[in-house]
Amino acid sequence: MTDAINLKAGNVFQKDGKLIKVLETNHHKPGKGNTVMQMRLNDVRTGAIVQTTMRPTEKVDLAEMDHKNAQYLYTQDQTAYFMDTDTYDQYELPLDHISEEVKYLVPNMQVQLEFFEGELISLDLPSTVDLKVTETTPGIKGATAASGGKPATMETGLVVQVPDFIQTGETLTINTANGEYKSRDQN
Repeated sequence: MTDAINLKAGNVFQKDGKLIKVLETNHHKPGKGNTVMQMRLNDVRTGAIVQTTMRPTEKVDLAEMDHKNAQYLYTQDQTAYFMDTDTYDQYELPLDHISEEVKYLVPNMQVQLEFFEGELISLDLPSTVDLKVTETTPGIKGATAASGGKPATMETGLVVQVPDFIQTGETLTINTANGEYKSRDQN
């Protein structure tokens, strides 16, 4: 058991017989009254995403998760396929259960699969991924990273705000926690 104030994005807990994954947390202190935790939660079995508030002292039962190293293979018919890199067993996850994570998946990428009592629940992404820009407005000569930026569509369909000097075809490092541009590949 842990207090709600200790929950972080990625934690999984049990409540009312459901497995709930924390997507976002925010401490909110209204002008009057007590602090509350504003949370965006995902029911990992149904894929439903809800916004809720909890008292910081509210107790939740953290789920004991097992992890396996795996490789993302491909997506077909609303299902993502993975292979355990140790045993070569294949696993599948419905895309609606990993709707946020799928924006960062590229074939042959290494991930960690999360299991609860033998049931495949979700996956953990690396902290950053390298993605290729497939579409953006032309770069501006002399632009700096300090300027306002522009949107760029990555090879997975993810849209990221990037500096004006980024060109179509470049490979960028993207932070998977917040979907923000981190750097560009210098090769």
